[in-house]
Amino acid sequence: MNYRYHKIKIYFLLSFLLLAFSSVSAQPVPNDIENIPHLVLFGKNAEGSWGDCYHSQKFFFLIPKDYKKPVYIRVYDPECGGGIDELNGVWDTQTEFSVYGGKGCWSETDAQDPEPKGKYKSGNLLASKVFGSDTKYDQSWYTFGPFNPSEGEFVQKYDGYVIKVISEAISGDDGNLYNYFLSTEPEKNKPVEGANVFTYAYIFRLWDDPNQVSHIYPFVDDKTITVEQWNWDWDDDGFIRIVSVSRSGELAKASGQSEWKHSSLSITEEEKGHSLDIQMIKRKNPAVKNNNVVMYVKNQYNQALPYFTIPIGGVPHTIHKIDRLPGQK
Repeated sequence: MNYRYHKIKIYFLLSFLLLAFSSVSAQPVPNDIENIPHLVLFGKNAEGSWGDCYHSQKFFFLIPKDYKKPVYIRVYDPECGGGIDELNGVWDTQTEFSVYGGKGCWSETDAQDPEPKGKYKSGNLLASKVFGSDTKYDQSWYTFGPFNPSEGEFVQKYDGYVIKVISEAISGDDGNLYNYFLSTEPEKNKPVEGANVFTYAYIFRLWDDPNQVSHIYPFVDDKTITVEQWNWDWDDDGFIRIVSVSRSGELAKASGQSEWKHSSLSITEEEKGHSLDIQMIKRKNPAVKNNNVVMYVKNQYNQALPYFTIPIGGVPHTIHKIDRLPGQK
C-alpha cells in the first residue's frame, strides 16, 4: 500500500470516529464551528468588486464507504431574490445547482482547482436544476436525491465516496446567498454519521457583526512544506490570523477592494496531518457590511488544499498563548 495514502487514510478514519461520537454535525455547509453565515455567488455579469470573481463554486460531499443507505443534498434558499440575497439593480440572476458522481468527479485535476476551468464539471451528471427568483424557495429548502453513495467516486485516501455539487450563477448580477445540508432524509436535516464536506475555494459572506470571528480549516498533509493563502476583495475588513497546533497566531496579508492578496508560511512537522485555523477577525470601526470574499490555499506544488467543514484532526489548539492583534493591549 502507498505509505502516504495509508497515513492519510488513518487521519480520516480517526476523524470519522471523532465525528461519530461528537455533538458536532459535519453536514451543515458552512458548519457551525466555521461561524460563516452563508455561501454566496454573484451573477456572471457582476463585477468582482461585489466579492465574487468566479461566479461558480464546487463542494465535495464525502460519505463513509460503509454507509449504504440513500443520501440527500439539500440547498437552503437556492433562489436569488429574497430576504437574505443581495440586490444589484433588479432581480435578474439565475443559479444552476448540479450534482456529479462517478469516476473523475473528484479525481479530475481541474475539479480540484479553485478556479472553474477546464474539465471541472467532470464525472456523471446525476441531477441539475436552475433557480431564478421564485419565492417558493425563499429561505426554504430544495432537496436533490436520493443518491446511493456508490454513485459517487470512491476515493481511497479518504476511504469513502465523493459526490460533487457545483453551483453556478449563469446570468444576472445579484448576490445569491445559500447553504447546504447532507441528510439521510428528504424533508428534514438529519446528518449522515461520519460524513464530511470539503471545497478547494471558499466563496462566502462574512457577518455584519464585527464581534463575530469566522474560521476555515485547510488540511495539511504530510507532503506539505509551505502554503500560500490567497484572498479576494477583503475590503480591508480587519485581520486574517492563522493558528495551528504549533502556531500562536500568525497574521496573513488581507486584500482591499477588488484585488488579490497572498502570503506564505512554512509548515512545521507538528502541523502535518492537522488542519490550520484561518481566523477572520473583522474591523470594528467603521464596521464593514455585506462583505463577500473568496479564499483558497495552495502548497509548494501549486495544489489547492481542501477546506473541510469539520477540520481533520479537530479544531487545532495551539500549545502557545495566542498572539495579540495589532492595537490590542
